[in-house]
Amino acid sequence: MTLAANPSAELARPALSRVPVTQLAGVCADRGVPDLAHRLLELDRWIAGELRDFDRALATVPRGVRAVQAAAHHLLDLGGKHLRPMCVALAAKCGTGFDDRARQLAIAVELVHTATLLHDDVVDVADTRRGQPSARVLYGNAASIFAGDWLLVEALRRIRATGDLALLDGMLGIIEEMILAESLQLERRGHIDGDVADYVRVAEGKTAALFRWAMGAGARAGGCAPAVVAALESYGADLGVGFQIVDDCLDFAGDVAVTGKALYTDLREGKLTLPLLIALPRDRELVALVAAAIADDEASIEEQTRRHLAIGHRIAATGALAEARAEAQARISRAIAALAVLPEGPARAALQTVAEATATREK
Repeated sequence: MTLAANPSAELARPALSRVPVTQLAGVCADRGVPDLAHRLLELDRWIAGELRDFDRALATVPRGVRAVQAAAHHLLDLGGKHLRPMCVALAAKCGTGFDDRARQLAIAVELVHTATLLHDDVVDVADTRRGQPSARVLYGNAASIFAGDWLLVEALRRIRATGDLALLDGMLGIIEEMILAESLQLERRGHIDGDVADYVRVAEGKTAALFRWAMGAGARAGGCAPAVVAALESYGADLGVGFQIVDDCLDFAGDVAVTGKALYTDLREGKLTLPLLIALPRDRELVALVAAAIADDEASIEEQTRRHLAIGHRIAATGALAEARAEAQARISRAIAALAVLPEGPARAALQTVAEATATREK
C-alpha cells in the first residue's frame, strides 16, 4: 500500500473508531515524526475493516428507556480511543484473524472499560467526560453506577457466549484486580507519603490488567500458540503501564482542547501520580503546597487555579515530567521487546506502531 505524502490529507475522512488513530498521526506529523505518522496511517488502513465491524457490533448493545441504559449509551455514544478493542483485533490478526468470536471479545473489553469510567466519575465526582457532561451529571450517581454494573454483566455474557471459559475466568480475575487497585488508590488518596511501588501496583491493576486481557483474548481467539499468547499478554501489561504514566503526565501538561479533560484533575482528587512522586523529594516546598491544595477543597476556583499552576510549574522545574515520560518510554520499549517472538510482518509492525504512538500521544 502506498501512503499519502501529506498525512493531513488522509485525516479528512476517518470512520468513527479510526478518528483517534488518524488524529494521532496528525499530532506526530506536527511534532516532526513523519515516519510514525505514516506508519499510523498504514495501521489505520490495515485495521479499518475490523474496526468498522467492531463499530457495527458495538451498536447492537441493547438500548431501552431505562435511565441505566441511557446513562450507559451516553458514554458509549461519545466514542473514545477504542484502544483496547484495537488490541484484541491486532492480537487476533497475529493468528487466524478477527472473526466473530474475537469481535465479541473486543466489545466485551470496551464495555468493561466503559463501566469503569462510569464508576470512576461517581467516585471522583467528575462533571465531564470526553469533553461532555458526565453520565452522573445527566442521569444521577445511582443510574451511573447501575449503568456500569449493567455493562459488566453484558460484557461477561458476551465472553461466555464465545465458549472460552478460561477467558471468562480470566476477566473475572481482571475485574477483581481492577477493584483492588482502585481500592488501594482510594486508601492512599490525600496522603503525601505515597511511594512509587504503590503507584505501579495501582497502574498495573487499574489500567494494565485490561490491556493484558485484551491482548491475550485476541491471541486466543486467533488460535495463537501459547508462547505467542504469553508474549502478547506481556506486551499488553507494559503498554498499559506506559499508557497510564503518559496519562498522568498529561494531567499536568496536556492541552485541554485535545484531551477533553481539565488539568490537575488527579491533584484535585488527591491522587499521587508518578510525576508528583518523582518531584516531591526534589522540591521540599512542594509537600506543603500539595497538602494545602488537597486539604482545602473549599477554596475559590481562582485560588485553586493559582495553587495548581504553581504546583505544575514546580513539578516541571524538577524534571519530573521528563523523567516520568522516560519511564513510560522504558515500559513501552519492554512491550516492543516482547514482540520478538512474533515473525516479521504487518501484525508485529502494527503492534510496534501502537506502542510507539502511545509514548507520543497528547490525548
